[in-house]
Amino acid sequence: MTKPFDVSKFRKGLTKSINGLGVGFNDPTDWVSTGNYALNYLISGDFHKGVPLGKVTVFAGESGSGKSYFCSANIIKAAQEQGIFVVLVDSENALDQAWLEALGVDTDESKLLKLSMSMIDDVAKTISNFMKEYRDDYGDKDPEERPKVLFVIDSLGMLLTPTDVDQFDKGDLKGDMGRKPKALTALVRNAVNMFGSYNVGLVATNHTYASQDMFDPDDKISGGQGFIYASSIVIAMRKLKLKEDEDGKKVTDVRGIRAACKVMKTRYSKPFESVQVKIPYETGMDPYSGLVDLFEKQGLLNQQGNRLKYVDKSGKEHLHYRKDWTGENLQIVMKDFVDQEDKYVDTNKEETPANDE
Repeated sequence: MTKPFDVSKFRKGLTKSINGLGVGFNDPTDWVSTGNYALNYLISGDFHKGVPLGKVTVFAGESGSGKSYFCSANIIKAAQEQGIFVVLVDSENALDQAWLEALGVDTDESKLLKLSMSMIDDVAKTISNFMKEYRDDYGDKDPEERPKVLFVIDSLGMLLTPTDVDQFDKGDLKGDMGRKPKALTALVRNAVNMFGSYNVGLVATNHTYASQDMFDPDDKISGGQGFIYASSIVIAMRKLKLKEDEDGKKVTDVRGIRAACKVMKTRYSKPFESVQVKIPYETGMDPYSGLVDLFEKQGLLNQQGNRLKYVDKSGKEHLHYRKDWTGENLQIVMKDFVDQEDKYVDTNKEETPANDE
């Protein structure tokens, strides 16, 4: 009888000879909410799961589109609530302590380490050194015993290369357009490879610029296609003016922004879906913002006169004006929607024929 292959011996030899090697599948087990149920769903297919640890997520958009609001406020706050330590790299020198605290972020150094960096090379060296120490200290421990860490970089677009600095010192302001996209791609690609087997993730913001291609009018993301290929999740954002009051009535003055979010890349749901998230200046973002539009697209909420109707799984009708479809009312639809999807998955499992031996 042929002797079975000794997988454990082979695996042990590999992990000893190749530093940082990951063995087995690295499906995300820890997710951090974006603070918005609709955006969570478009990214992950789950209302409560936003961005995963072990992966690289990028929010790209024009100035004032809500990138920092999501990444440096909502996501950091949610991560801290889950006991995840956050390393915040501020390359724009724009994230004030008072602003972060006003949005619910705990700025105590036991929960948040804020670093001000301007060089791509320094950020790469920081992440690399951190991961070397992390592997040395926790590599042999059970995944549940390892501390969970989230890097947040705001923003990638403002990071400089040594050539940028050298040219500035010489009074030459052409910029390093050749090396920077390659450096950003290398940074993200290496981060993906290093984080995969551990409870460490990266969320970053980046800039976009107007497309010059008449056949492809979508805004382009700084860093080139290689940067997008290396990222696990990419959300493109545009800034629209919010001209309505708390009751949804039109007003003439600007009361906030509507962050138009389009999921350009995700491995956990259908890509290229979009949602508009309202962020009023006075009250901040409602976590339910965007759900009404999402449920209308799904055919769950239907127009009946000047109201929207939903029929729950018990057959009961819920009829409300659009402005009243918030909080508790939307929770009913969310619960039924999740129960329906779970039932669909269970039914498919039951109908799958067993393999004949």
